[in-house]
Amino acid sequence: MVTDITVPYPGAYRAVVAGTGSFVPAQTLTNEDFTRMVDTSDEWITTRTGIKVRHIAGESETTATLAAEAARMALADADMKAADIELIIVATITPEMVFPSTACFVQHMLGAHNAWAFDLCAACSGFVYGVATAREFVVSGRYKNVLVIGAETLSKITDYEDRNSCVLFGDGAGAVVIQGSTQGPLGIVYSSSSSDGGGWTSLNCQAYGSRNPVSRPLNDPKKIFMTINGREVYQLAVRRIVEMVEECLDRCHLTIDDISMFIPHQMNARIIESVAKRINLRAERVFINIDKYGNTSAASIPIALDECCRQGKIKSGDIVLIVAFGAGLTWGATVIQF
Repeated sequence: MVTDITVPYPGAYRAVVAGTGSFVPAQTLTNEDFTRMVDTSDEWITTRTGIKVRHIAGESETTATLAAEAARMALADADMKAADIELIIVATITPEMVFPSTACFVQHMLGAHNAWAFDLCAACSGFVYGVATAREFVVSGRYKNVLVIGAETLSKITDYEDRNSCVLFGDGAGAVVIQGSTQGPLGIVYSSSSSDGGGWTSLNCQAYGSRNPVSRPLNDPKKIFMTINGREVYQLAVRRIVEMVEECLDRCHLTIDDISMFIPHQMNARIIESVAKRINLRAERVFINIDKYGNTSAASIPIALDECCRQGKIKSGDIVLIVAFGAGLTWGATVIQF
Protein backbone atom coordinates (compact mmCIF):
# COMPACT_ATOMS: atom_id res chain seq x y z
CA MET A 1 0.00 0.00 0.00
CA VAL A 2 1.38 3.38 -1.06
CA THR A 3 1.15 5.91 1.79
CA ASP A 4 3.22 8.82 0.51
CA ILE A 5 1.12 9.94 -2.43
CA THR A 6 1.41 13.63 -3.21
CA VAL A 7 -1.99 15.34 -3.50
CA PRO A 8 -1.27 18.32 -5.81
CA TYR A 9 -4.48 20.20 -4.95
CA PRO A 10 -5.55 19.26 -1.41
CA GLY A 11 -8.84 20.50 0.03
CA ALA A 12 -10.60 20.48 3.36
CA TYR A 13 -12.14 17.08 2.62
CA ARG A 14 -11.25 13.92 0.77
CA ALA A 15 -13.50 12.89 -2.13
CA VAL A 16 -13.81 9.11 -1.79
CA VAL A 17 -15.67 6.57 -3.89
CA ALA A 18 -18.39 5.34 -1.52
CA GLY A 19 -20.24 3.08 -3.96
CA THR A 20 -20.32 1.84 -7.55
CA GLY A 21 -23.04 0.47 -9.80
CA SER A 22 -23.75 -0.44 -13.42
CA PHE A 23 -26.56 -1.58 -15.67
CA VAL A 24 -26.78 -2.83 -19.27
CA PRO A 25 -29.80 -3.83 -21.37
CA ALA A 26 -30.63 -7.52 -21.73
CA GLN A 27 -30.78 -7.40 -25.53
CA THR A 28 -27.47 -8.08 -27.29
CA LEU A 29 -25.83 -7.98 -30.70
CA THR A 30 -23.06 -10.52 -31.28
CA ASN A 31 -20.43 -10.57 -33.99
CA GLU A 32 -22.38 -13.41 -35.59
CA ASP A 33 -25.44 -11.14 -35.74
CA PHE A 34 -23.42 -8.55 -37.65
CA THR A 35 -22.39 -11.07 -40.30
CA ARG A 36 -26.07 -11.11 -41.34
CA MET A 37 -26.27 -7.30 -41.40
CA VAL A 38 -23.07 -6.12 -43.10
CA ASP A 39 -20.07 -7.60 -44.93
CA THR A 40 -17.95 -8.67 -41.96
CA SER A 41 -16.88 -11.65 -39.88
CA ASP A 42 -16.27 -12.53 -36.25
CA GLU A 43 -12.55 -12.83 -36.99
CA TRP A 44 -12.42 -9.38 -38.65
CA ILE A 45 -14.21 -7.67 -35.76
CA THR A 46 -12.35 -9.47 -32.98
CA THR A 47 -8.91 -8.93 -34.48
CA ARG A 48 -9.42 -5.20 -34.99
CA THR A 49 -11.43 -4.29 -31.89
CA GLY A 50 -11.48 -7.12 -29.35
CA ILE A 51 -15.30 -6.91 -29.24
CA LYS A 52 -17.56 -9.98 -29.16
CA VAL A 53 -20.89 -8.70 -27.79
CA ARG A 54 -22.69 -5.37 -27.24
CA HIS A 55 -25.83 -4.65 -25.23
CA ILE A 56 -28.57 -2.76 -27.05
CA ALA A 57 -31.37 -0.73 -25.46
CA GLY A 58 -34.89 -2.00 -26.03
CA GLU A 59 -37.81 0.15 -27.15
CA SER A 60 -38.76 1.09 -23.59
CA GLU A 61 -35.17 1.75 -22.48
CA THR A 62 -33.60 5.19 -22.69
CA THR A 63 -30.42 6.85 -21.48
CA ALA A 64 -32.21 8.05 -18.35
CA THR A 65 -33.68 4.65 -17.47
CA LEU A 66 -30.27 2.99 -17.81
CA ALA A 67 -28.67 5.77 -15.77
CA ALA A 68 -31.26 5.48 -13.01
CA GLU A 69 -30.75 1.73 -12.70
CA ALA A 70 -26.97 2.13 -12.43
CA ALA A 71 -27.48 4.90 -9.87
CA ARG A 72 -29.71 2.68 -7.73
CA MET A 73 -26.97 0.04 -7.72
CA ALA A 74 -24.37 2.60 -6.64
CA LEU A 75 -26.60 3.98 -3.90
CA ALA A 76 -27.23 0.47 -2.56
CA ASP A 77 -23.50 -0.25 -2.61
CA ALA A 78 -22.87 2.95 -0.65
CA ASP A 79 -25.74 2.11 1.74
CA MET A 80 -27.32 5.46 0.96
CA LYS A 81 -30.75 6.77 -0.01
CA ALA A 82 -31.52 8.97 -2.98
CA ALA A 83 -32.48 11.75 -0.57
CA ASP A 84 -28.85 11.84 0.64
CA ILE A 85 -27.59 12.99 -2.78
CA GLU A 86 -26.99 16.72 -3.21
CA LEU A 87 -25.75 16.80 -6.81
CA ILE A 88 -26.25 14.54 -9.84
CA ILE A 89 -23.93 14.76 -12.85
CA VAL A 90 -24.81 12.69 -15.93
CA ALA A 91 -22.11 12.37 -18.59
CA THR A 92 -23.67 11.50 -21.95
CA ILE A 93 -23.68 12.30 -25.68
CA THR A 94 -27.02 10.53 -26.19
CA PRO A 95 -29.31 12.58 -23.93
CA GLU A 96 -32.94 11.82 -23.22
CA MET A 97 -33.88 14.79 -25.42
CA VAL A 98 -32.50 18.20 -26.40
CA PHE A 99 -33.82 19.57 -23.11
CA PRO A 100 -34.38 19.21 -20.24
CA SER A 101 -31.22 17.45 -19.15
CA THR A 102 -31.02 13.70 -18.71
CA ALA A 103 -29.80 14.37 -15.16
CA CYS A 104 -33.11 16.02 -14.31
CA PHE A 105 -35.00 12.94 -15.52
CA VAL A 106 -32.71 10.74 -13.40
CA GLN A 107 -33.22 12.96 -10.37
CA HIS A 108 -36.98 12.55 -10.74
CA MET A 109 -36.78 8.78 -11.33
CA LEU A 110 -34.66 8.31 -8.21
CA GLY A 111 -36.69 10.65 -6.06
CA ALA A 112 -33.50 12.55 -5.25
CA HIS A 113 -35.40 15.71 -4.41
CA ASN A 114 -32.55 17.29 -2.44
CA ALA A 115 -30.19 17.23 -5.44
CA TRP A 116 -29.66 19.63 -8.28
CA ALA A 117 -28.69 18.03 -11.57
CA PHE A 118 -27.00 18.73 -14.88
CA ASP A 119 -25.57 16.95 -17.93
CA LEU A 120 -21.93 16.99 -19.00
CA CYS A 121 -21.07 16.47 -22.67
CA ALA A 122 -17.50 15.32 -23.26
CA ALA A 123 -18.15 12.08 -25.17
CA CYS A 124 -15.95 9.18 -24.05
CA SER A 125 -14.13 11.44 -21.56
CA GLY A 126 -17.40 12.49 -19.93
CA PHE A 127 -17.20 10.30 -16.85
CA VAL A 128 -13.61 11.36 -16.11
CA TYR A 129 -14.65 15.01 -16.48
CA GLY A 130 -17.63 14.32 -14.20
CA VAL A 131 -15.51 12.77 -11.47
CA ALA A 132 -13.10 15.72 -11.62
CA THR A 133 -16.03 18.13 -11.32
CA ALA A 134 -17.54 16.22 -8.40
CA ARG A 135 -14.21 16.27 -6.57
CA GLU A 136 -14.08 20.04 -6.61
CA PHE A 137 -17.51 20.35 -5.03
CA VAL A 138 -16.67 17.78 -2.37
CA VAL A 139 -13.14 18.78 -1.31
CA SER A 140 -14.28 22.39 -0.89
CA GLY A 141 -16.88 21.21 1.60
CA ARG A 142 -19.77 22.50 -0.52
CA TYR A 143 -21.40 19.06 -0.86
CA LYS A 144 -20.93 15.75 0.91
CA ASN A 145 -22.63 13.33 -1.49
CA VAL A 146 -22.43 13.56 -5.29
CA LEU A 147 -23.69 11.03 -7.83
CA VAL A 148 -21.69 10.80 -11.07
CA ILE A 149 -23.18 8.73 -13.89
CA GLY A 150 -21.94 7.83 -17.36
CA ALA A 151 -24.83 6.63 -19.54
CA GLU A 152 -25.25 6.07 -23.26
CA THR A 153 -27.65 4.64 -25.83
CA LEU A 154 -25.25 4.84 -28.76
CA SER A 155 -27.35 2.37 -30.73
CA LYS A 156 -29.76 5.28 -31.32
CA ILE A 157 -27.15 7.16 -33.40
CA THR A 158 -25.28 4.24 -34.99
CA ASP A 159 -25.37 3.64 -38.74
CA TYR A 160 -25.96 -0.10 -39.02
CA GLU A 161 -25.05 -0.01 -42.71
CA ASP A 162 -21.49 1.18 -42.00
CA ARG A 163 -19.50 -1.96 -41.19
CA ASN A 164 -16.50 0.00 -39.93
CA SER A 165 -18.40 1.81 -37.17
CA CYS A 166 -21.55 -0.16 -36.37
CA VAL A 167 -19.66 -3.04 -34.77
CA LEU A 168 -18.00 -0.76 -32.23
CA PHE A 169 -20.78 0.60 -30.06
CA GLY A 170 -23.08 -0.58 -27.30
CA ASP A 171 -25.43 0.80 -24.66
CA GLY A 172 -25.13 0.89 -20.87
CA ALA A 173 -24.64 2.97 -17.76
CA GLY A 174 -22.32 3.10 -14.77
CA ALA A 175 -22.37 5.24 -11.65
CA VAL A 176 -20.36 6.17 -8.58
CA VAL A 177 -21.20 7.93 -5.35
CA ILE A 178 -18.49 10.46 -4.44
CA GLN A 179 -18.56 11.27 -0.73
CA GLY A 180 -16.73 13.79 1.42
CA SER A 181 -14.55 12.38 4.20
CA THR A 182 -11.87 13.57 6.61
CA GLN A 183 -10.27 10.17 7.16
CA GLY A 184 -9.58 6.84 5.47
CA PRO A 185 -8.27 6.56 1.90
CA LEU A 186 -7.23 9.65 -0.01
CA GLY A 187 -9.94 9.07 -2.60
CA ILE A 188 -9.66 11.17 -5.75
CA VAL A 189 -6.06 12.30 -5.55
CA TYR A 190 -5.56 14.09 -8.85
CA SER A 191 -7.41 14.76 -12.10
CA SER A 192 -6.20 16.18 -15.37
CA SER A 193 -8.32 17.05 -18.41
CA SER A 194 -7.65 18.54 -21.84
CA SER A 195 -9.47 19.42 -25.05
CA ASP A 196 -8.71 20.24 -28.67
CA GLY A 197 -11.74 21.54 -30.54
CA GLY A 198 -9.75 21.63 -33.76
CA GLY A 199 -9.94 17.85 -33.94
CA TRP A 200 -13.74 17.64 -33.97
CA THR A 201 -13.88 16.06 -37.44
CA SER A 202 -12.24 12.86 -36.14
CA LEU A 203 -15.31 11.93 -34.08
CA ASN A 204 -18.69 13.58 -34.39
CA CYS A 205 -22.44 13.41 -34.87
CA GLN A 206 -23.47 16.55 -36.73
CA ALA A 207 -27.27 16.54 -36.53
CA TYR A 208 -29.31 18.06 -35.09
CA GLY A 209 -28.01 21.32 -33.64
CA SER A 210 -27.72 24.97 -34.59
CA ARG A 211 -25.26 24.14 -37.37
CA ASN A 212 -27.63 21.59 -38.89
CA PRO A 213 -31.08 22.49 -37.55
CA VAL A 214 -34.15 20.29 -37.93
CA SER A 215 -35.73 22.99 -40.12
CA ARG A 216 -33.15 22.56 -42.88
CA PRO A 217 -32.61 19.39 -44.95
CA LEU A 218 -29.21 17.77 -44.40
CA ASN A 219 -26.77 17.86 -47.30
CA ASP A 220 -25.91 14.30 -46.27
CA PRO A 221 -28.62 12.18 -44.57
CA LYS A 222 -25.88 10.14 -42.88
CA LYS A 223 -25.06 13.12 -40.66
CA ILE A 224 -27.69 11.91 -38.22
CA PHE A 225 -25.26 9.11 -37.32
CA MET A 226 -21.85 9.04 -35.62
CA THR A 227 -18.81 9.24 -37.88
CA ILE A 228 -15.30 8.19 -36.89
CA ASN A 229 -11.87 8.39 -38.48
CA GLY A 230 -10.50 5.19 -36.98
CA ARG A 231 -6.85 5.47 -37.98
CA GLU A 232 -6.53 9.08 -36.86
CA VAL A 233 -8.29 8.41 -33.56
CA TYR A 234 -6.08 5.40 -32.84
CA GLN A 235 -2.86 7.40 -33.16
CA LEU A 236 -4.12 10.39 -31.20
CA ALA A 237 -5.64 8.28 -28.42
CA VAL A 238 -2.47 6.32 -27.74
CA ARG A 239 -0.30 9.45 -27.62
CA ARG A 240 -2.64 11.49 -25.42
CA ILE A 241 -3.37 8.67 -23.00
CA VAL A 242 0.34 7.95 -22.51
CA GLU A 243 0.93 11.66 -21.86
CA MET A 244 -1.89 11.71 -19.29
CA VAL A 245 -0.54 8.69 -17.46
CA GLU A 246 2.93 10.23 -17.27
CA GLU A 247 1.48 13.51 -15.97
CA CYS A 248 -0.54 11.77 -13.25
CA LEU A 249 2.44 9.75 -12.07
CA ASP A 250 4.68 12.80 -12.04
CA ARG A 251 2.26 15.10 -10.20
CA CYS A 252 1.44 12.45 -7.56
CA HIS A 253 5.06 11.28 -7.19
CA LEU A 254 4.12 7.72 -8.17
CA THR A 255 5.69 5.09 -10.40
CA ILE A 256 3.83 2.78 -12.75
CA ASP A 257 4.43 -0.04 -10.24
CA ASP A 258 2.30 1.84 -7.70
CA ILE A 259 -0.78 1.51 -9.92
CA SER A 260 -2.87 -1.44 -8.74
CA MET A 261 -5.41 -1.24 -11.57
CA PHE A 262 -5.49 0.70 -14.83
CA ILE A 263 -9.03 1.22 -16.12
CA PRO A 264 -9.08 2.90 -19.52
CA HIS A 265 -12.11 3.88 -21.56
CA GLN A 266 -13.00 0.75 -23.52
CA MET A 267 -12.62 2.16 -27.02
CA ASN A 268 -10.60 -0.59 -28.66
CA ALA A 269 -8.64 -3.49 -27.17
CA ARG A 270 -5.71 -2.84 -29.51
CA ILE A 271 -5.43 0.77 -28.32
CA ILE A 272 -5.50 -0.33 -24.68
CA GLU A 273 -2.84 -2.98 -25.27
CA SER A 274 -0.64 -0.49 -27.12
CA VAL A 275 -0.90 2.00 -24.25
CA ALA A 276 -0.11 -0.67 -21.64
CA LYS A 277 2.99 -1.69 -23.58
CA ARG A 278 4.24 1.89 -23.85
CA ILE A 279 3.84 2.60 -20.14
CA ASN A 280 5.31 -0.80 -19.15
CA LEU A 281 2.22 -1.91 -17.23
CA ARG A 282 1.72 -5.63 -16.70
CA ALA A 283 -1.37 -7.16 -18.31
CA GLU A 284 -2.87 -8.30 -14.99
CA ARG A 285 -3.11 -4.67 -13.89
CA VAL A 286 -5.02 -3.56 -17.00
CA PHE A 287 -8.77 -4.08 -16.95
CA ILE A 288 -10.39 -4.83 -20.30
CA ASN A 289 -14.05 -5.79 -20.72
CA ILE A 290 -14.72 -4.39 -24.18
CA ASP A 291 -15.34 -7.94 -25.40
CA LYS A 292 -18.62 -8.02 -23.43
CA TYR A 293 -19.92 -4.49 -24.01
CA GLY A 294 -18.23 -2.79 -26.94
CA ASN A 295 -17.55 0.93 -26.75
CA THR A 296 -20.16 2.51 -24.46
CA SER A 297 -18.52 5.96 -24.46
CA ALA A 298 -19.02 7.77 -21.12
CA ALA A 299 -20.47 4.60 -19.57
CA SER A 300 -17.47 2.37 -20.20
CA ILE A 301 -15.20 3.42 -17.32
CA PRO A 302 -17.88 3.32 -14.59
CA ILE A 303 -19.11 -0.05 -15.87
CA ALA A 304 -15.54 -1.38 -15.76
CA LEU A 305 -14.89 0.19 -12.35
CA ASP A 306 -18.02 -1.43 -10.94
CA GLU A 307 -16.98 -4.82 -12.35
CA CYS A 308 -13.52 -4.46 -10.84
CA CYS A 309 -14.93 -3.66 -7.41
CA ARG A 310 -17.51 -6.46 -7.46
CA GLN A 311 -14.93 -8.99 -8.65
CA GLY A 312 -12.60 -8.08 -5.79
CA LYS A 313 -9.91 -6.72 -8.09
CA ILE A 314 -9.70 -3.47 -6.11
CA LYS A 315 -8.85 -3.59 -2.40
CA SER A 316 -8.61 -0.99 0.32
CA GLY A 317 -5.53 1.16 -0.21
CA ASP A 318 -5.21 0.29 -3.92
CA ILE A 319 -4.40 3.07 -6.37
CA VAL A 320 -6.54 3.06 -9.51
CA LEU A 321 -5.87 5.12 -12.62
CA ILE A 322 -8.77 5.84 -14.99
CA VAL A 323 -8.19 7.46 -18.36
CA ALA A 324 -10.25 8.33 -21.44
CA PHE A 325 -10.02 9.87 -24.89
CA GLY A 326 -13.01 10.96 -26.93
CA ALA A 327 -14.75 13.35 -29.28
CA GLY A 328 -14.15 17.04 -28.87
CA LEU A 329 -11.38 16.13 -28.93
CA THR A 330 -11.28 15.50 -25.19
CA TRP A 331 -9.08 13.46 -22.89
CA GLY A 332 -8.52 13.09 -19.19
CA ALA A 333 -7.25 10.93 -16.34
CA THR A 334 -7.86 10.55 -12.63
CA VAL A 335 -5.89 8.91 -9.82
CA ILE A 336 -8.03 7.36 -7.06
CA GLN A 337 -6.99 5.64 -3.85
CA PHE A 338 -9.64 3.23 -2.55
